Amino acid sequence: MEFKGKVAVVTGAAKGIGLACARGLAGNGAQVLLVDQDEAALRQATADLKAKGYEVQALVADVSRSADAQRIAQIAQKAFGAVHILVNNAGIQRYGTVESTPEEVWDEVLAVNLKGPFLVSQQVVPLIRAAGGGAVVNMGSVQSFATQRNVVAYTASKHGLLGLTRSMAVDLAPTIRVNCVCPGTVDTPMLHWAASQAPDPVKLLAAVNAMHPLGRIATPDEVAQVVLFLASDRASFVTGAAYVVDGGLLLPLGGTPKGD
Repeated sequence: MEFKGKVAVVTGAAKGIGLACARGLAGNGAQVLLVDQDEAALRQATADLKAKGYEVQALVADVSRSADAQRIAQIAQKAFGAVHILVNNAGIQRYGTVESTPEEVWDEVLAVNLKGPFLVSQQVVPLIRAAGGGAVVNMGSVQSFATQRNVVAYTASKHGLLGLTRSMAVDLAPTIRVNCVCPGTVDTPMLHWAASQAPDPVKLLAAVNAMHPLGRIATPDEVAQVVLFLASDRASFVTGAAYVVDGGLLLPLGGTPKGD
């Protein structure tokens, strides 16, 4: 019960990595506010966690809206009286180059993936400070460091999120630690949606598995374990860090050099 007596807010908590984080925090004693825009999925996730005896509440909200960010802080304070941990996990993926990406798609991705963590942190960080300190964990990506073709908005947002993490870590120390988790490919609904856009989704998923030196993609729980570590007192001297959880995806150099 590592998080007994702690209160956590998790955005994008209805599915995938966010749900795994909420489940891990609640399963280790935390009271958790689950935030998501998908009302039906959020209702189901909350019911499942409550059925396990976990102390959780749900809030339908759009993290890219300042009014909703304010509601997140207000509801967390009203429901639990304090906040100690914030997991900025909500994110979306869209495809396109600088030439093919419409302005509204660029705005949508940056609003959710970068502006969202900024707005929610702006509202929740004062609660964490009032509670005596705690931790913020932002959900980055391997695309916080590198990129692929046709993902200009997503890569820009995740590069920006790493910068936001580092800036917050400096500004909020020593009371609040801020770190970033940067997964490779993870078995989430967002991945399967992305695969469904390909002509042969099964072939694409097989190729994605093969891209990782460990030979497979991650489970949401594997990423959540790193989030839990960074949110806990075990990471008491860790701030401003970017933890890569990618099965070795970033390690190989592109191409194959030819030697004698």
